[in-house]
Amino acid sequence: MNYCIYCKSPIKGRADKIYCDSYCKSAHYYEKKKEEGKISFFTKVDKQLKTNRKILKLYNKEGYTNIRKKVMTEKGFDPNFFTHYWKSQKGNVYLFCYEFGFLALKEKNRDKYLLVQWQDYMSNSK
Repeated sequence: MNYCIYCKSPIKGRADKIYCDSYCKSAHYYEKKKEEGKISFFTKVDKQLKTNRKILKLYNKEGYTNIRKKVMTEKGFDPNFFTHYWKSQKGNVYLFCYEFGFLALKEKNRDKYLLVQWQDYMSNSK
């Protein structure tokens, strides 16, 4: 019996198979490229977008909140990575990472972010 070279579980199927499934194959190649220092630009951007979304979701439990910029950046948030934007009627530009967005503010000489969640009415604005 053959065993997967990534997860070491038994392989069912052809005798020449070296991975148990496509996940193990992908994960193995990713680890190999990572060790060689050849992670693609797309992978780096995708990772940062997912990190930003995770942080925005963590601090925005109510759908609308303020938080200091420093708190977000210490967690790994990078405001230069976003998926899309929305411009309000007041002219404010909210940047979004998927369904979670932020607006940079300055309040009492402190840099802050206003965190929001995407709303249906945002799709209909022009």
